[in-house]
Amino acid sequence: MTTTTQLYDIYLKHPVISTDTRKIIPGSLFFALKGDKFDANTFAQKAVEAGAAYAVIDNPDYQLGEQYLLVEDVLTTLQDLARHHRRQLAIPVVGLTGTNGKTTTKELINAVLSQHFKTQATQGNLNNHIGVPLTILTIDASHEVAVIEMGANHQKEIELLCSIAQPSHGLITNVGKAHLEGFGGVEGVKKGKGELYDYFAPQPPKGGVSKTDGVVFVNSDDAVLMEMANARHLSHVVYYGTDTIDNLISGELLENSPLLTLEWTNNKTGDSYKVKTQLTGTYNLPNILVAICIGTHLGLPANEINAGIEGYQPKNNRSQIVQTATNTLICDYYNANPSSMFVAIENVGKIEAKRKVLILGDMFEMGLEAAVEHAAVIKKAMDTPVDERIFIGKDFLSQKSEAGSQGAATFYETAEDAIVALKTQPISNSTILIKGSRGMALERLVELF
Repeated sequence: MTTTTQLYDIYLKHPVISTDTRKIIPGSLFFALKGDKFDANTFAQKAVEAGAAYAVIDNPDYQLGEQYLLVEDVLTTLQDLARHHRRQLAIPVVGLTGTNGKTTTKELINAVLSQHFKTQATQGNLNNHIGVPLTILTIDASHEVAVIEMGANHQKEIELLCSIAQPSHGLITNVGKAHLEGFGGVEGVKKGKGELYDYFAPQPPKGGVSKTDGVVFVNSDDAVLMEMANARHLSHVVYYGTDTIDNLISGELLENSPLLTLEWTNNKTGDSYKVKTQLTGTYNLPNILVAICIGTHLGLPANEINAGIEGYQPKNNRSQIVQTATNTLICDYYNANPSSMFVAIENVGKIEAKRKVLILGDMFEMGLEAAVEHAAVIKKAMDTPVDERIFIGKDFLSQKSEAGSQGAATFYETAEDAIVALKTQPISNSTILIKGSRGMALERLVELF
């Protein structure tokens, strides 16, 4: 069996990791990870023939020579290798999790810090038990800061990811209603996300590592996060929010039409600055403020911080503004849960626009809460001052009665049904929010506007 120490010596000579034989980079290390429907041990020979220096396998039947490194379990070995590599890195590592806004916040933090440091950050949303170790293993001696996003849909996952990434700085964006099935309800979500704070606690859970020298950034406007942080008696907390008291950074929105402009203040110096963003959504204010806060804490001057914020352009259909010939689209259909639905709907209600439309698709992974949560979103949409509301999906359709007879509301069972209808009744001269879970594939609607 190949040990982690032996594998690390090989990794230092071949520091590129491959997990897909279709994308083998010559000289890389191929890790034969198992999936639900495949066993990559069967592809090990193909990987070596395609140019991989070594293949890491856990089935001796596929060990065809010295280039095939046999381990007990490939996934655990990948995680152990990343954990070992992280211990060799004497750089700040910012670890973040949360129900909503993780990827946008990660991108904002990276946009700010990269103005001053050579950074490495999670690519896309590779934020799980495979993506986090892969990201850690892309950090080399030239990097000065890393920003690692950590996602979870069940308890103990953030605990695992923290043990791999070993963040020196951490934050939770928020705690809301998502992955209720896996977490076992909202309290389960709190407990699961709170594992990041546990990691930084002076007396961590049994088997944990005390991180009393670590820094946690907390949104002082968020009562849930404040309660969670206070309960753990964290040693080093830096606050941000809309109030000037006790916050390193405070800020307020000046404009939302639909792009955000804000003013922020460094409360240590008393200096204030104005910054225009390419983001929409009042819910993004704390995400912007924490990026400013981390930049300030790590010593960046205000002009570099503002350059990072102003230069960040959202993509991947998260709070992304798309201008068409006749409409302004808020493309936010990467994913959806009750918490993100509520704030997105509220934001449209506040936006300055002549005509506003909500197009909302079903939320997945709601488990037994699906009916209640879809009904609540319908009620929220009906109570919000917009001109038209379109609901798409079986879960919304099943709660159609919640819409009552007040105002405009149309329901379609599938996206295909909605597309047929919108082709005959096109929407124009409107600001349109398109939001739903990834599985609804609402991007198919964009070409109609």
